[in-house]
Amino acid sequence: MTEGRAIETLSLSFTAGVIAGSMLPGTGPWLPSALLVALSLPFLFYRPLVRLPRNWSRVFLALCFALLGVFCYWNSAQAGLSTGNFLETWALEAAGRLRAFIGAIPFRFDGSAPLLRALLTGDRSGLSGETVAVFRSSGASHLLALSGLHIGIIYLLFDRLTWVMGRSPAARRLRFALILACAGFFTLMTGAGPSIVRAFLFITINETLRLLERPRKAVRVLCLALLLQLVLSPEVIRSTGFQLSYLAMAGIFLLYPVLESWYPVSARWDPFRKIWNMAALCISCQLFTAPLAWLRFHSFPRYFLLTNLLAIPVTSVLMGTALLTLLLQALGCCPPLLLTATDGLCRLLLWILEVIAGM
Repeated sequence: MTEGRAIETLSLSFTAGVIAGSMLPGTGPWLPSALLVALSLPFLFYRPLVRLPRNWSRVFLALCFALLGVFCYWNSAQAGLSTGNFLETWALEAAGRLRAFIGAIPFRFDGSAPLLRALLTGDRSGLSGETVAVFRSSGASHLLALSGLHIGIIYLLFDRLTWVMGRSPAARRLRFALILACAGFFTLMTGAGPSIVRAFLFITINETLRLLERPRKAVRVLCLALLLQLVLSPEVIRSTGFQLSYLAMAGIFLLYPVLESWYPVSARWDPFRKIWNMAALCISCQLFTAPLAWLRFHSFPRYFLLTNLLAIPVTSVLMGTALLTLLLQALGCCPPLLLTATDGLCRLLLWILEVIAGM
């Protein structure tokens, strides 16, 4: 079994075991104990097992990881959830201070501060009912629910900014530490939701492979992140956000390259290719997540393609200007022009969604 195939097979086998564990009826604490005994048997019969043909050894290893998934889920269910630690408490307190700081910025548009609090910290309490309804009707609710999109935008911005450090071994290690520290802090500050944790694991694996100069294959990263997240928190398998997040990434990694290749390659810069790539990305995510979304919410955004083509670029620029505004405002040197630009982008985003919602 090759390294890549091993990771994919073991990850999917473990995931299948976790799913099976979540579907089994309540059987008491004896099930994890019985599974632990079963998983210890391969160590007692190691020598006969290594003589098995390669195909049989692969099947046996996959079966062990499936049983391990059942064990981890039931052990987690019996143990219960943790109550948090000092680092989580500190990050949540920092989120509260950040929300208060955003509210104190003198934006001219009343809706700017509540919108930025929602986009940067996940706090939607300041948004009016009409604004939330506009996001829902236009199919842009995912912009308000903190997800991998938000941490991904912040990661890309920080990745570009830290390139000025150079590419020496010391600079690469410093970039690695800074990026993971910032991504981890943002994950904790926003409550460590399933999709945020998934994005953090993606960033961690991607940056680790880049630091070690190892090949970064998308599907392998997806499977490894899935395995790690379920090992750390098996009960998250029941979360709709977790399921939608991984389905969306599966669509990006599996379907998007196919759709992207349909557009003919051109030697010149082609703005229509950029539009097609964005459309292909949206279609890939939507096709993979639509069945589950319909099953859970009985709804389908009719104008999802138009919403994402217009709203996501504006949201990306808005988050960049918002972070710059927060930094300069904290330093006491934020120019009025930047405040006006951030205000204008907030107005533009809401106007776009209102138009789409009214169609």
